[in-house]
Amino acid sequence: MAAKDHKTTVLIVDDHALVREGLREILDYQDDLVVVGEAGDSEAAVALAAEKRPHVVLLDVEIPGDDATTTVGRIRKRSPHTAVLILSMYEGPQLLQSLLEVGVRGYLLKSVTRQDLVSAIRSVRIDKRRVIVSVSRESIAANQAGSAMLLSDREREVLELTAQALSNRQIASRLSLTEATVKRHLRNIFVKLGAVSRIDAVNKAVAASLIEVGEGKRQGAESAHR
Repeated sequence: MAAKDHKTTVLIVDDHALVREGLREILDYQDDLVVVGEAGDSEAAVALAAEKRPHVVLLDVEIPGDDATTTVGRIRKRSPHTAVLILSMYEGPQLLQSLLEVGVRGYLLKSVTRQDLVSAIRSVRIDKRRVIVSVSRESIAANQAGSAMLLSDREREVLELTAQALSNRQIASRLSLTEATVKRHLRNIFVKLGAVSRIDAVNKAVAASLIEVGEGKRQGAESAHR
């Protein structure tokens, strides 16, 4: 049994009691996970997140009260170090995009296996940069098709500086941002472009005419990634 201090604390948010009970049963079976609360609406979710400061919130995308993006924003404001994993019955590329922009760490379909759910919770606790998305390739492709419109001006700026082989710290300094904000922008860019690395994101952005960089800059970005 893992020491209590080392356990990953989880807040379950779903308006269906039966779903909450099922999730709790799955998580309670894991020695390294502990459920610290349950909520059935956005107000209770925000209040419990502020009180319990869990490592992870499992948030159903359709709960009474505020919409999911507003709820996520409020949770992150009250408990900045909490990772939010969305649970949904639907793929919804546009909703996925808006949720990524407010900082969710994952978007999981309720069709995922219990093993995948547990793995996702553990992953976002261990790797603070990781974003997990369990939608279909077709949905991601539909999202990529509109990536030129979905990339914000700031994300383009971050990507252009990434192409110049600047580190996250250097990019943050150049744009007067925090390093954490730069990392968040890069996570969003990776998901929007379906990229797996900095150089992959740069190459895909160039191919889609989102940014323009020289060959030397692309090679520099690859070297920085390595």
